[in-house]
Amino acid sequence: MTQKQETIHKHFFSDMSVMLGRSMRHIFRSMDTIITVTIMPIAFMLLFVYVFGGAIQTGTANYVNYLLPGILLIAIASGISYTAFRLFTDVQRGIIERFRSMPIAPSTMLWGHVLTSLVSNAISVVVIILVALIMGFRSSAGILSWLAVFGILALFTLALTWVAVIPGLTAKSIDGASAFSYPLIFLPFISSAFVPTRSMPLVVRVFAENQPVTAIVDTIRALLAGQPVSQEIWVALAWCVGILLVAYIFAMRAYRKRVS
Repeated sequence: MTQKQETIHKHFFSDMSVMLGRSMRHIFRSMDTIITVTIMPIAFMLLFVYVFGGAIQTGTANYVNYLLPGILLIAIASGISYTAFRLFTDVQRGIIERFRSMPIAPSTMLWGHVLTSLVSNAISVVVIILVALIMGFRSSAGILSWLAVFGILALFTLALTWVAVIPGLTAKSIDGASAFSYPLIFLPFISSAFVPTRSMPLVVRVFAENQPVTAIVDTIRALLAGQPVSQEIWVALAWCVGILLVAYIFAMRAYRKRVS
């Protein structure tokens, strides 16, 4: 690596840390966003465990163990809507144009929002797991399995966050910037997150078994149970990486169009 390349990399990471700090300050000044993100999934978890849990046959002794992976994905899908909202607000306030006039790497503002999403969603995930432990969740997973779980959740968060960047840059209204997340929040309900797919009608079952949430949920559930993971882990990783790459390409295209 040449000295010029080293200088560019140093400036990029320095600028990105500044943008991350800026976005994180916004988060901590309005903690209600994290609270809002965690309340809904926790409410779903309480509802399904204590109201519907006795009527749902999953083949597991503890329904909260079965339910938790899907709840975590719902929390992440809900949390990334705030990334679109914050980015849309920056666009409307002319922050992008203001940063263009400053000697900073152009894409660092986006990365600041993306990394902030990763941190804030990680906080939500930890809070939900703590609540699940109070509700009776238990795991026999080892350290490596837990690291794998958090790695998959982080990759899933990054993928959806880059999806969120697109409406954040292109939406015409605040409602339009955040409305895209509704189908993502609903997607776990048509998967193996709450009930086994074998109990579903044929058409619904085919869709449920071939959409990304089922592969991710099944993989996380097996890891948390300390069981061997099947080829589902590769399907889950392929979905996450594929969504991440496609979303990143379209997000950067939208950003270049915005700043041009």
